[in-house]
Amino acid sequence: MALSRFEKIGCFLSEPKKILDVGSGGGEFLYLLKLLGHDVYGIEPNRGYAAYAIQEYDLTIEVGLVQEVPLPVDAFDVITMWHVLEHTEDPSAVLARLRPALRTGGILVVEVPNIEATCQSPKSTFHEAHLYHFNAATLGALAARVGLRETSHTLSNDGGNITMFFEQGVPQANDPAGIRIPGNYERVSSIVWNHTALRHYLTPRPYARAWKRMLRSLSEKCETSGFAGAKAMLDSLYSRALRQQRSGIAQ
Repeated sequence: MALSRFEKIGCFLSEPKKILDVGSGGGEFLYLLKLLGHDVYGIEPNRGYAAYAIQEYDLTIEVGLVQEVPLPVDAFDVITMWHVLEHTEDPSAVLARLRPALRTGGILVVEVPNIEATCQSPKSTFHEAHLYHFNAATLGALAARVGLRETSHTLSNDGGNITMFFEQGVPQANDPAGIRIPGNYERVSSIVWNHTALRHYLTPRPYARAWKRMLRSLSEKCETSGFAGAKAMLDSLYSRALRQQRSGIAQ
């Protein structure tokens, strides 16, 4: 997962950057960036995950919610938030807090599940831990409201996730009428209502998805066996990214 996320933002990391990862979990992604020479920091509300990242990988992690942790102004070149925003009580407030922490020319990377996705079973469309649901239009509009300008976005190969890139912009006036997205409700509701279990299981998607998961699980078991600990395992797996980074710089 960390290597996959690195591939999405590697184009911004050709030289050492100061990076904040919001919702840093066990620290695997930040540890990769640290090995690549970046100045990394994390915010993680789960005390167990945070303690593990600090002890295992010697990372700098603030324990708490992003809404509560003090954030320096104009401090970070890159801020990442992978599958966090949909869990927050007030996504707008979270994005508004992160905006001042970006340096001029900095980039904020936000990845969330795509409400328009049909790769998953219909019963999994609305996850009980997700307080909000986004498509590209609503995520971009929400960010624009607090002064973040979308520069680009990508969808995962199966359409299940949106990765959106932002830079500092100008906050919009707090006028609900000004952020309406004509036709968006009709578009999303049509996709959700038409994504039925019968239609889903009559397509090859669920079976291909299960097959890929099984292959990935077997691959992970093979690649992660025989190591003395998590750090040794990551050092081996991340050597590939280090070689690629050095090769890119040399070219």
